[in-house]
Parts: sequence; C-alpha cells; structure tokens
Amino acid sequence: MKTLKSAKIGSTSTVKKVHGEGAIRRRIMDMGITKGTDVFLRKVAPLGDPMELTVRGYELTIRKDDAEKIEIE
Repeated sequence: MKTLKSAKIGSTSTVKKVHGEGAIRRRIMDMGITKGTDVFLRKVAPLGDPMELTVRGYELTIRKDDAEKIEIE
C-alpha cells in the first residue's frame, strides 16, 4: 500500500482510499481529500513534518501521521 507520506515532492497522486476511523477520517475528508481527488505535494518541512499540498486549487498543510492514512495510486 502506497500512502501520501511516501510521495515525492513535486508529484501528483490520486487518492485511492482514506483510512482511519471516526473523527480523524471525517476531518481528512472535510479538508477535501476524498477518493479520486488529485493531490500535488508542494513541499515538506526540513524535519519532514508537516507536508504542504495543493488539493482542489488550494494549499493545505497536514501532518505525516494524517498523510499515512491516505492511500494513493
């Protein structure tokens, strides 16, 4: 399983599935990260956390723990 956490900077990935339960999964989906959405990884902080993404035309910053719950193609 390939997750958003393992994506390369400058790459665009398609969300295959959002894992997790309850409030965590709902929060990720409320940010616009749903199945079939294209996600562009803009940059990663020097220590690897957080990650800056472009999703649906806006910039979004998420933690590595959340990125690990997002399965990509």
